Amino acid sequence: MKPRHPAPLNALRAFEAAARCLSFQTAAAQLFVTPAAVSHQVKRLEAYLGVELFQRGHRSVALTTEGEALAASLGELFAQLDLALDRATAATNADLRVSTMESFAAKWLAPRLHRFHRDCPDLKLRIETGNEHTDFIREGIDVAIRYGPGGYAGVSAERLMDAPVFPVCAPGLLEDARRPLTRPDDLRHHTLLHDESAEGRPGVPDWRAWLQAADAKRVTASGGPVFASIYLAQEAAIAGHGIALGLAPLVEEDLQRGRLIKPFDRSLPNAYAFWIVRRHGTDTRPAIDAFCRWLRREVSGEATAAP
Repeated sequence: MKPRHPAPLNALRAFEAAARCLSFQTAAAQLFVTPAAVSHQVKRLEAYLGVELFQRGHRSVALTTEGEALAASLGELFAQLDLALDRATAATNADLRVSTMESFAAKWLAPRLHRFHRDCPDLKLRIETGNEHTDFIREGIDVAIRYGPGGYAGVSAERLMDAPVFPVCAPGLLEDARRPLTRPDDLRHHTLLHDESAEGRPGVPDWRAWLQAADAKRVTASGGPVFASIYLAQEAAIAGHGIALGLAPLVEEDLQRGRLIKPFDRSLPNAYAFWIVRRHGTDTRPAIDAFCRWLRREVSGEATAAP
């Protein structure tokens, strides 16, 4: 076989980005070059291979059969390359990028981080918020903590803790004799605070499910403001604006400090839980392992509180 000239790496990178985005313009923005440069590199790769990789329309592009096959292979190869680079720098890499939802970062993670820094003073954490699917390689995320049903494809996912649901409110609401709060039906005297986390998610309890389980037939579940996040709904409850449904891990700190109380003992199981999500193959990175071990210790109660 006649030896082939070395593959044009820049052209392969440009093609992989264009194939993933199905847009030369979007790929160019990701690569910090012009769309014309991406187009030139793709044409260069097509000439090198002797096949067409894209079908070009007036304002769109589509992969050919050959382009689809090459794009799938390149995605895997570049992922392996990035993983190899991670392993090469693991011994000296003291930074860790963690992605999690805003409410978990504020209500569970932040109050405990002083213990992580006490145990691992050489590791620098960068906390980023979001609960969407994470592209670990392209976004540079090392560990994600997600609230969801599990079953995450293509990654390593470990159940961190369950998230039962129950009503929470500010202690001051119990002091108003005109609006009692001694039994579930008394909720009709109060404002119910809603968040969007339960909408369209089977098995995630909302007010309707909790009221039904508590046999509170005199309470209307649909009233009250709706917040875009669990965090905002719980903050409104702390401020005394009504009663929210709290996720156990996210209200633990506020319950301990007396900012919130549980007016009723009934809680409902939740189909969603909190998960540690990481890329396959990162078990060789000591920084990631140290952070995951610390998360498990915090959940198990083995951590000792710092003064």
